[in-house]
Amino acid sequence: MKKALGVFFPLYTTTMIMLLGSGLLTTYISLRLAAVNVSGALIGAIIAANYIGLVIGGKVGHFLIARVGHIRAYVACAGIITAAVLTHGLTEFIPVWVVLRLIIGLCMMCQYMVLESWFNDQAEPNQRGVVFGFYMAASYLGMALGQIVLMLQPDLGLSSLLIIALCFSLCLVPIALTTRSHAQQISPAPMELKFFIGSIPKILLSTLVVGMVVGSFYGLAPVYSSLQSLSTQQTGLFMAVSIFAGLVAQLPLSWLSDRYNRTVLMRINALLLALSALPLAIWPHISFHFLLAIGFIVGMLQFTLYPLVVALANDLIEPERRVSLAACLLMSFGVGASIGPLIVGALMQPLGGNVLYAFFALCGLMMTFLGSTVKKDEEQFVEDAPLPHIAMPDSLMSSPLSPALNPSFDEHMIHESMPAPEVIQEPHAIVVSEPGENKSGNKDDDDDKGSQEKAYTMV
Repeated sequence: MKKALGVFFPLYTTTMIMLLGSGLLTTYISLRLAAVNVSGALIGAIIAANYIGLVIGGKVGHFLIARVGHIRAYVACAGIITAAVLTHGLTEFIPVWVVLRLIIGLCMMCQYMVLESWFNDQAEPNQRGVVFGFYMAASYLGMALGQIVLMLQPDLGLSSLLIIALCFSLCLVPIALTTRSHAQQISPAPMELKFFIGSIPKILLSTLVVGMVVGSFYGLAPVYSSLQSLSTQQTGLFMAVSIFAGLVAQLPLSWLSDRYNRTVLMRINALLLALSALPLAIWPHISFHFLLAIGFIVGMLQFTLYPLVVALANDLIEPERRVSLAACLLMSFGVGASIGPLIVGALMQPLGGNVLYAFFALCGLMMTFLGSTVKKDEEQFVEDAPLPHIAMPDSLMSSPLSPALNPSFDEHMIHESMPAPEVIQEPHAIVVSEPGENKSGNKDDDDDKGSQEKAYTMV
């Protein structure tokens, strides 16, 4: 653990500073627009643009990293984000802010891809869980610190934008000065959306619902708090507590998911989310301390749904399709995170801020229903596709915005997972048979095919 922290400390520092700026920017934009009485629908559109940019950035990031390398791609994207952040201070024309958020989302996805592909490439197979555990801790810590900065800097003017731009500039320093060897180039993950829609439709729909919850929270929870007549400092504390709850819940969830049925855990989690969100959906005004307590519980539950859905999806899909699965899950999450703020933002205007947590309760009930039908899909899929299994680390500490960069399917990892060459006793000779290669001149094609099948026997 100490070794992983020491080796990847520059990348963790970069992640924390980057997410500090990102978390502060999201809350700042929501509060700034709410302060000038911009409609909830327009605020939702700006937040949706950010997640649309994240989805598009998955493709752009692969191309950019493959073309110029990890560090150059990260530096370019950080520069663009810094310029886009400062442009918010030059104009208050809402359509321009929508475009800026789309650009920032696209560039941030490229930055996520740089960091996570670097982790995947450089981490040893037996330490990936610890490496990504620290990565997620740095992510949540950065987002929570961004809200604390908002408490210390309640002014919603240019000074806040300067702090955000400063964060995106400073996040370049650790990654540029790291002595860790550079990651290898990445290959685009194939998209098999049609296959997954046919095999695990309820998992994809669950991922979309989770995206709706998380996207709505980040974009509209500050608006909800402002409608509760909270000050900027109180809003920052409420957001910080809710986000920090996600960090606190990750390790207990990891422990539980390795010991109990994940489908049942998902149903319980979703049902508890629906129940815990009800007080904030029903009561028009509650005390600030009670709001913090309920916000903490809701945060724990909403931020642990995505890791459960991802882990459950990987349980149902054969290993060689999991890179494509990660890409499709990300796309489903991004689509949901784009739709959620639009729906809730449009409903906030006539119905009030409580509709946000009413929406969370409804999504929790939907997840509970979807979880109750997943088991049937699981039994049918396993019977239809008994394919070879390649052992891979199963870490629940995955970012809800991470790209399809599963470390288990790098080419060198596949070769490492293959068994050692078999020694076959022949009359008068010993022949070493490699997978896919026929060393014996008097063996027919069937024997050669058999040697290949042996190389991929189930682990």
